[in-house]
Amino acid sequence: MTRVLSGVQPTGSLHLGNYLGAIKNWVGMQNEHDCLFCIVDLHAITVPQDPAALRAATRMTAAAYIACGIDAEKSAIFHQSAVPEHAELAWLFSTITPLGWLNRMTQFKEKSGLPKFELEEIVETLKGHKKLVNRCLKGSIKNGSDTITIREAEILSTIIDEAGEYIRRVLNNNSLAKLGLFSYPVLMAADILLYNATHVPVGEDQKQHLELARDIAGAFNRQYKNEFFTLPDPLILGNAARVMSLRDGTKKMSKSDESDQSRINLTDSDDDIAKKIKKAKSDMIEGISYDAENRPEASNMLNIIAALKDENVGNIAEEYKDYNFSKLKSELADILIAKIGPIRDELLKLNQDHAYLDSILLKGVEKAGGIAAKNISQIKEIMGFLNIK
Repeated sequence: MTRVLSGVQPTGSLHLGNYLGAIKNWVGMQNEHDCLFCIVDLHAITVPQDPAALRAATRMTAAAYIACGIDAEKSAIFHQSAVPEHAELAWLFSTITPLGWLNRMTQFKEKSGLPKFELEEIVETLKGHKKLVNRCLKGSIKNGSDTITIREAEILSTIIDEAGEYIRRVLNNNSLAKLGLFSYPVLMAADILLYNATHVPVGEDQKQHLELARDIAGAFNRQYKNEFFTLPDPLILGNAARVMSLRDGTKKMSKSDESDQSRINLTDSDDDIAKKIKKAKSDMIEGISYDAENRPEASNMLNIIAALKDENVGNIAEEYKDYNFSKLKSELADILIAKIGPIRDELLKLNQDHAYLDSILLKGVEKAGGIAAKNISQIKEIMGFLNIK
């Protein structure tokens, strides 16, 4: 049987995007694969976490897995930090992973707090004012009119200030960015390869990390002339693999978004769900149609409905083509409440029973830990570490 590994971070509230883009799809995999569903708390600490909040969020995430339909009798539910082989293998992999591979990882730039504008934009600004700058530098301050030369000097001063500020921000942010944030894709590769997972459910934004895991597996196999690691394949998720923000249909729904109105949390009340959908961004085009580029908000709502109904988005678009946004939002809110309401109620109930959740996690740790211990022993043997029993 193929082995599947996946997980989410225990930070913030799990939301509709986590459910439709990941957990809902996991439920259907349990009868077809040997599934390991991890709560990736080691990844969570790449940014500062309150210790008490992290512990609470870890249990809450376990409760969400179960409430959404993950069966602890079929699948292992466990928290990453309780299986120390994750961190151990990440270190072993760090010794064979070139820095160039990590420099290609786009999410480090997004999460490290680096400026949103890039050096190219500063370069373009310089090019746009090149003629004026050159005139200043060539002494036009003596030959031109006072009005022009003063303006030229002001522009030159602004450009220098912008370039200097950019350089300062890059240097400051690079010095503050943590090693863990830069190297966490290596830990992600260790998560997958520790269990020799054959498949990993991924959305489009995570394919790059899976490709790195495959690269690392291949590098290990070549270096030690041993085909120990399976190169894991992606399981591309379904209709709503990328659920978008309710406030901006061009951005992914995210826990880190400052506005709680941008997402439907799995703990939201029925009233909260209805209010958020009612306030969701819409457009001024008549009717409803699926056009991700030109009508991102309408397309997002149709995608959500399609995923909740397990239907093709094209059929859903045809069904709702004569609706206006108000009617579509009302329909979407009703569907969401019917689906999310029972999950929320079960999640909140489970989260009150810490003893039960801890027993589920312990059982998952025992299963995952058994596989991890066996594999790390073989990996270290291949690498030449002395094993004295």
